[in-house]
Amino acid sequence: MLKVNDTIPNFEILTDRGEFKISNHLGKKIVVFFFPKADTSGCTAESIAFTNLHKKFDKLNCIVIGISKDNQKKQAKFREKHNLTCELGADFENNVCEQFGVWVEKSMYGRKYMGVQRATFISNEQGIISSVWEKVKVPGHAEEVLATIEKMDK
Repeated sequence: MLKVNDTIPNFEILTDRGEFKISNHLGKKIVVFFFPKADTSGCTAESIAFTNLHKKFDKLNCIVIGISKDNQKKQAKFREKHNLTCELGADFENNVCEQFGVWVEKSMYGRKYMGVQRATFISNEQGIISSVWEKVKVPGHAEEVLATIEKMDK
């Protein structure tokens, strides 16, 4: 998994609204949050929390993108159903999850499988990762990320 002081990968990913290129957003702070599956309870709560803070992130010159292995169509339905404003990356054919180190072996009821670990990364305007949250717990997380961004300007 990427760590603080690593350079954010120069990735391109399809979203439900087109293409997202990290290189187009250097000069801004970037929040990349990874979630296991669109329209599940935890992922929905997390995406809504980031959406509710969208204007505050925007005022801080910060873009927020959530990424899962879902395809563009599923991300579009997810956005529409919950009125989400953050970018939604569809990593169904890419390797962005792998680049960040969040595509990991998981275990449920003794069965092992590969899945996305819920994690969040912040990069500064120069593309250097300044904060990392591994194995995110959803309640209060978006607010904690916003508070971290606010401190970056002080």
